[in-house]
Amino acid sequence: MINFPDQDIFDGYEPPASTDGSYRGNIKQMQATQTHLQNKFNQELDKVKGRLKAGKVKVGLVVSKNTIQLQASLPIRPGDADRLGTGYRQYKISLNIPANLDGLKTAEEEAQELGKLIARKTFEWNDKYLGKGRISESIRTIGDVLETFENEYFKTHKLTEKSKHTFSYYLDYLKRYVGCETLLTQESIELAIEKLDNQHAKQSAVKTLKVLRNTLKLTTFNLDNIKIKKPQPQIRDIPSDEDVVTFFQNFSNYAQTRKGTIKKDLINTWKLWQWVYGMLATYGLRPRELFVNPDINWWLSADNTDNTWKVDKDTKTGYREALPLYPDWVELFDLKNAEYLELLKNQTDGRNNFTDINTIRVNCSSWFRRVNIPFTPYDLRHAWAIRAHIMGIPIKAAADNLGHSVEIHTEIYQKWFSLDNRKKVIKMAIDRQEDIEFLKEENLRLKAEIELLKSQLIRYQLEHLTN
Repeated sequence: MINFPDQDIFDGYEPPASTDGSYRGNIKQMQATQTHLQNKFNQELDKVKGRLKAGKVKVGLVVSKNTIQLQASLPIRPGDADRLGTGYRQYKISLNIPANLDGLKTAEEEAQELGKLIARKTFEWNDKYLGKGRISESIRTIGDVLETFENEYFKTHKLTEKSKHTFSYYLDYLKRYVGCETLLTQESIELAIEKLDNQHAKQSAVKTLKVLRNTLKLTTFNLDNIKIKKPQPQIRDIPSDEDVVTFFQNFSNYAQTRKGTIKKDLINTWKLWQWVYGMLATYGLRPRELFVNPDINWWLSADNTDNTWKVDKDTKTGYREALPLYPDWVELFDLKNAEYLELLKNQTDGRNNFTDINTIRVNCSSWFRRVNIPFTPYDLRHAWAIRAHIMGIPIKAAADNLGHSVEIHTEIYQKWFSLDNRKKVIKMAIDRQEDIEFLKEENLRLKAEIELLKSQLIRYQLEHLTN
């Protein structure tokens, strides 16, 4: 069982939401975390230097190439020339101490030890300080380093449900795609990647191996020459609005036709998943965003006049308030039914970690298949994005409502925009153009009528004056 590293370094630090979960968003989040760690390291380095100086330890610390080196005036090293004739010279000694917070503790201890040797005039150039005693890295397997990988990973990532979830994927990919028995050598790694037929699996394996290599600073293999083809996008059947409304009934139809052997305490479970279906369709949420600390009190509150759903801060892209595109669907799908919300509460109470939430999410997909919904829960989210585009909702507003970037939003509706949707949008544009032309003609007709009425008024006034 992993003992997670001391996370005090992350006290008061909240990683920024990745905005969309995309590569760009994750890079932004990673950079913010690295900046925080670097600032923390610099603060602690100054404290260690201060302690060494206060203790009159004649050893300094220098950071170079991701390592902390000891710097001191030492007797001339064997083989070096004594150019100044003093018998001493400034040296930087590398003991391969990593430039991180754990490394600082080691560096301070080593500086104290070296300082004592200098003070007692007992320093000697032994294998340790000459660097000859280092044992080359033995060849290990993926399985040998998994625990170390986890320990080192969480020294540079704040321990949150999201980071634990991300790391669980890394472990899964290493075990499933690379294999615990695979040696950490160039030949073995390349062979493991070549055996993978699925491009998505190859991409996941290489991505994870890069994280492993960088985290443990491995030098026994590199991935620069491994080329991965971009996986072909899967075919999705994005439901139309009519489909969404029609298939909503599948849950109640299932309840009426299923076998009567169902356990009594599970007899109404289908109502929860029908509610989930309606919420995903109405708000374009990620399934997980319904199950992470749902604010049921706010949802049912009389103050919630806009029918907003509050997405919790511990979800993929942070806190937001989502609005419905079709407000009438809230009533149509009976989304504020207290019975359904009680079922949600029972399902989610006390289940806050990623593993528990993931179990509920998987259960959601299972229920879609069970009641013969011909699309996935996530397809309802894509349908929301497309619907917003068809309705002419500004891209920024729609993207913010879904909790992702404008780029991701645009990519989604472009990727899944069907021929029928194109026909619909083009027809709407033509209809709008015809409406504009009609209004122009109507405007000209009204102007002509006004001019006619003006001339008739003038004629009337002249006749009145003559009489």
